[in-house]
Amino acid sequence: MISEHQEQVHFVQWFRRKYGPVMIFAIPNGGFRSRATAAKLKLEGVVRGIPDLFIPEWGLWIEMKKAAGGRISPEQRHTMKYLESVGYSTIVGYGCEDAQAKVDFFVDETLKRE
Repeated sequence: MISEHQEQVHFVQWFRRKYGPVMIFAIPNGGFRSRATAAKLKLEGVVRGIPDLFIPEWGLWIEMKKAAGGRISPEQRHTMKYLESVGYSTIVGYGCEDAQAKVDFFVDETLKRE
């Protein structure tokens, strides 16, 4: 089974090939950390539930999950609702292919209207 990490890597590679100069970057909030490192990062402003990827030009946040069995945490759900309430768009991609389809739909429906 493909991991969430692998799904995200494939998605970012696809995005950069298809959308070229449009910047996408990762927010590396996940993963195991020691208590000391977690406390230090919290003091620096790390917030639980921030989506994995951001596309500044489009105001789009993307949370990546495994294609099978991926679930949104309560913190992620809360954060995405907040981001939407202040004008950003959010997508949950359940695997690379789902994320690709949702980004293409976002582009077709949101950006091409402008």
